[in-house]
Amino acid sequence: MPDTMRALVGADSGSRYRLAQDAPIPVPPRGMLLVRVHSVAFNPRDANKIVDYSSNAAAPGSIGGGCDFAGTVARLGEGVTRFQVGDRILAFSFGPDATDKSKGGAFAEFALAEQDSSCRVPDAMDFAEACSIGMGLAAVGQLSILHGGGDDNNNTNTTVLVSGGATPAGTMATQLLKMAGYTPIVTCSPADNALCREYGAAACFDDHSPACGADIRVHTDNSLLYALDCIADDATMKMCYEAIGSGSGSSYYFGLEKPANAIAVKYTRRDVQADWTLADGAQVLGGGLDNLPAALEDLNTRRVHNTKKLIVPLMA
Repeated sequence: MPDTMRALVGADSGSRYRLAQDAPIPVPPRGMLLVRVHSVAFNPRDANKIVDYSSNAAAPGSIGGGCDFAGTVARLGEGVTRFQVGDRILAFSFGPDATDKSKGGAFAEFALAEQDSSCRVPDAMDFAEACSIGMGLAAVGQLSILHGGGDDNNNTNTTVLVSGGATPAGTMATQLLKMAGYTPIVTCSPADNALCREYGAAACFDDHSPACGADIRVHTDNSLLYALDCIADDATMKMCYEAIGSGSGSSYYFGLEKPANAIAVKYTRRDVQADWTLADGAQVLGGGLDNLPAALEDLNTRRVHNTKKLIVPLMA
């Protein structure tokens, strides 16, 4: 492995970024992975935060920005047991490290990822798609925050519906919910019941059945509080609303996209709080690392304001 890489770094003067040809490749500390980045994604609504954070906090030469990414594991830090070199993963970066800013950000050929916040990517999913669902997985984390801060004991017997349980995002969400102590139930085709149970689903419901929502409400004794919709069209949002219990306290619907008639469905039930993670889909740009400065500028000037998730593949 070489010692240096190409990376978008803080500029010495003038523009906020420059594309460096010889940025040092970080060494993964304990509990972290070094990942060969294949695709990165970021949100236009967060563009100002990304640009301002990198320009204000990062010293010249530090890797600037880049949060959601996907790639292959290149090196393991001490204590990493869940992954092996060569594994395909999606991961998160929270920007330059406070003590060593050369180690942060994913706008580079290599990036660091924490073992505990990384997930394997199914073989059927390409890296561009994988890096686009980071915020979807964050929605799973929001459930822990809403329901007691992620205390496993507090989550016991709390059921969460995953609509689209056999989708790549659905299988990942089911695994994470199970690990966090929740009881995930899913909707899927009956042919996928065994797959979903393998990933941790406690019960499966036929997503083609017109009674799907009602069946879930009966199964949960009218007490379901949380629904994560990995398909997120009008029909699945309506089904989730039918499944969520009534009179059981605050309830929540999270969609990975905003359905076309989401507002109309939303106001059928004032007791359900709704939010969307990938509200307006995704746009894939070419050009790799060379195109990242232009992509950031487009986001900052809102030339791509109609796209919530912007994806830049760094490798063919």
